[in-house]
Amino acid sequence: MNEKLRTIIIDDEELARNLLQTYLKENPDLEVVGECENGFDGVKMINELKPDLVFLDIQMPKITGFEMLELLEHKPEIIFTTAYDQFALKAFELNAVDYLLKPFAKDRLLAAIEKAVGRVQSDDSPAERIEKLTNYPREGYLDRVVVKDRHKINIITVDVIRYIESLDDYVLIYTTEGRHTKQKTMKYFEDHLNPKDFIRIHRSYIVQVKFIAEIQQYEKESYVVILKDKTKLKVSKAGYKNIKDVLHF
Repeated sequence: MNEKLRTIIIDDEELARNLLQTYLKENPDLEVVGECENGFDGVKMINELKPDLVFLDIQMPKITGFEMLELLEHKPEIIFTTAYDQFALKAFELNAVDYLLKPFAKDRLLAAIEKAVGRVQSDDSPAERIEKLTNYPREGYLDRVVVKDRHKINIITVDVIRYIESLDDYVLIYTTEGRHTKQKTMKYFEDHLNPKDFIRIHRSYIVQVKFIAEIQQYEKESYVVILKDKTKLKVSKAGYKNIKDVLHF
């Protein structure tokens, strides 16, 4: 290949970053253009430097590697590096370039780099694969959502989410403190939020049960949910059935 792959290392362990730097310096196909120790800095660095390839740890302080991927505007190829083998699921194997379990041998790293070179040379955009990676199967339900508002990253715990509204390919997340935009589908939140706490009341709305003040009929078989802050949201027929099933009335 003519041009080297612009590469970033994101790992909270300095020893791990140093080892990768040492290995990668010897590789003629790669140029390391940056490194950082957390996902907050990682988002900024990737969006600014626009690398071809990122070596990404999964378990990091502040936000995880997966949460970081959800916030990217630039979508590079990803090679995961982690000490936690329970994350070696098919979703990662199919959509990441590769998965390196620490401590990994040099020849194992070289094999991963070879795959990365092939992926980049194929001109196949990694954006769709990153989308699949961020929809990975989880153990349990979401307990927080990470959003990027301009240059600030916010971590929202699900207990403060009042309701979620669909907006084309995005959703609007309304919390007790304000409103945030997230590039995810309603289906994603319907699948990943605890159904005992969150109800899909309409194709446009998911509501947290504890914020419902009353359900009001305004026409025959037409209802609205009124939240504790007086917000009124339409309820579909299917949504009304969902409410009855969860609230048992």
